[in-house]
Amino acid sequence: MKLHKEGKNFILSSGVIFLLSLSLAVEFYTTWWLWVCSAFLGTVAAFMMRFFRVPNRPIKEQPNAILSPCDGTVVIIQEVEETEYFKDKRLQVSVFMSVNNVHINWVPMTGVIKYFRHHQGKYLVAWHPKSSEKNERTTFVLNNGKTEILFRQIAGYVARRIVTYVDEGNRVFQNQQLGFIKFGSRMDLFLPLNTEICVKKGDKVRGTETIIAKVSD
Repeated sequence: MKLHKEGKNFILSSGVIFLLSLSLAVEFYTTWWLWVCSAFLGTVAAFMMRFFRVPNRPIKEQPNAILSPCDGTVVIIQEVEETEYFKDKRLQVSVFMSVNNVHINWVPMTGVIKYFRHHQGKYLVAWHPKSSEKNERTTFVLNNGKTEILFRQIAGYVARRIVTYVDEGNRVFQNQQLGFIKFGSRMDLFLPLNTEICVKKGDKVRGTETIIAKVSD
């Protein structure tokens, strides 16, 4: 299993602590609570390895599609007023990532990053309706020459660390790694009102694979 670079310190530290606890349990083998602690720490180390896994998926560009930027569950599809950049009505599609999902974020379509901002904020639970406006978040606007979309990484109650690999002015490519959100989070997309949405609320989606919407020619 390939592991993501963002998990290096978490995996290393949890692994070292587990091995130390295991060595103590072996040394004092009659002390039952050391074995319990060792089993717990081993579970934590295994969780870290699973959380920071990199999925083995064939990458195929789909020029007329907006692909899901992450794994997770579609929790919101609605018309809203987008207040940060467009300042007009847009279709919002939100994907919630639980701790069981892969937490890599990918670019949903090829284009140029026209706008980039990181906002400090609160840490409401990621499925809260106001988390898109109140939580710590990073906002991108992507233009492919025909369509301009806004998408946003949102930190949640547990997720306290947003990592981003692109910046304003960068040309990016569909399925390129965009960033990483650690330990439960959400991503929002804000699309033109005439966009054809290809998912429904409750759908499980996979980054780089699931078509969220079709791009107009």
